[in-house]
Amino acid sequence: MPSSVDFTGRPFHFIGIGGIGMSALAYILAKRKLPIYGSDIQRSHITQRLQTLGAQIFCRQEASNFEYARQSLDEENTELKLSVCENGVKNLLASVVQAEAFKSNGQPKLGIELPQVICSTAIHPGNLEYQAALELGCPIFHRSDLLAALIRDYQSIAVAGTHGKTTTSSMIAFMLLNAGLDPTILVGGEVNAWEGNARMGQGPYMVAEADESDGSLVKITAQIGVITNIELDHPDHYESLEQVINTFKVFDTNCKTLVGCIDCATVREQIQPNITYSLNPDSGADYQAQNIAYRANGIYAQIWERGDFLGELELQLLGQHNLSNALAAIAVGRQLGLEFSVIAKALAEFEGAKRRFEHRGCYNDILFVDDYAHHPSEIRATLAAARHRMQDSALNTQPHLQRIVAIFQPHRYSRTHAFLQDFAQCFSDADVVILTDIYSAGEPNLWQIEGQNVADLIANYHPQVLYQPSMDAIKMGLAQLLQPGDLALFLGAGNLNKIIPEVMAFYQTSPDTGGIEPWRQSA
Repeated sequence: MPSSVDFTGRPFHFIGIGGIGMSALAYILAKRKLPIYGSDIQRSHITQRLQTLGAQIFCRQEASNFEYARQSLDEENTELKLSVCENGVKNLLASVVQAEAFKSNGQPKLGIELPQVICSTAIHPGNLEYQAALELGCPIFHRSDLLAALIRDYQSIAVAGTHGKTTTSSMIAFMLLNAGLDPTILVGGEVNAWEGNARMGQGPYMVAEADESDGSLVKITAQIGVITNIELDHPDHYESLEQVINTFKVFDTNCKTLVGCIDCATVREQIQPNITYSLNPDSGADYQAQNIAYRANGIYAQIWERGDFLGELELQLLGQHNLSNALAAIAVGRQLGLEFSVIAKALAEFEGAKRRFEHRGCYNDILFVDDYAHHPSEIRATLAAARHRMQDSALNTQPHLQRIVAIFQPHRYSRTHAFLQDFAQCFSDADVVILTDIYSAGEPNLWQIEGQNVADLIANYHPQVLYQPSMDAIKMGLAQLLQPGDLALFLGAGNLNKIIPEVMAFYQTSPDTGGIEPWRQSA
């Protein structure tokens, strides 16, 4: 089995190709004209995008996916089939047929090119497709191995951190794109500017989001690394904050230049970046924002570089966390030699990534917003941004907002249990909090914790907390609860956002609805 990923033409098979990180990698490989195939149990616009590039995608994760070629060849002439197939299945057919034909004592002979199988941490060892890949003797790589190999092919900027990775990496990528540097992009969210979560450029730079959730961050080596902040967010993998810090320290060592936010005490004390940024004018950071104005429609700030005034910055995004993300982008841009005027113009035009305070619609004077926030710190930051959006009535556009209704789906039993008290106290900027049951993400419920338990704890600190155990119950409840002037903020990393179109459709077709009816409140 090879020790490194092969980009010379050997086919790739992705188990779970539709995931946000996996699909971005598959997209770049497909744009490189490499043969791509894989599986996903859900069809989506993401898998459709890959199919338009020639990817062969199976709708089930099972061993028979590797027998697809052999079965096809039983029905048709082998040589004819291989000569006319041009969509990436050609190499798959050849690989599997050769593996079947030339196995000896359960092992393929030398020279047989089995497909390279790419998996994420989400793929369980008992997965039938994964087991079939092992049995065939396919080279198997973790998603992070492929990402690390691609990053090494470019002058790369890798963005890490517990929170803000997607927005920061998207800002940097958008900045380089607008500066005419034609970057290759791999991010953990979808951005309208490049119509997805990945972009294949012709320039020397790659901007990539680097994830710490499973410890694979230690594999990433970049020209410029960014650390936005460090917290414990994945107790399913890490037992302590110290383990998280050690992962980031390895990442620091692997990066030629590290840019870090010293507003985060952990970054400041444990990492000591080469280039620093901060919203605190007394921090001594290399890049600072001063005279900040948080407005209903964005942010204004004056930017300083090592004591020298660079200029003014205006953002369409909300919240101090996004100003901090912008400072990271500015630091990277300046490190690459960009003029501040070019940086500021790009950041002023950046509209954000999807599911990051994404406006989904406004019906019956109710504003619907979708946000990926699922950690207590992220929820606080997002709700604070929503409060700024609501309070600045002078610049406020229609509707005139009066209440923030936070609808939250906890994500993972391990995270919910580990941060239970933090979740209980992070909703102070919401006027109404609605909880549903916990999205398991495939985890067993070892702690016997339910959404009702979370709602009950939040109710100790918040006067109006409502629990609805299912998606249908939330939809029915919101049809009764929401009223003109509400900002309905959907929070979570699970599937809660899938109900937003239905809730908006109700208010779109029923303009006179929206009166409040009593719900059962948590004790």
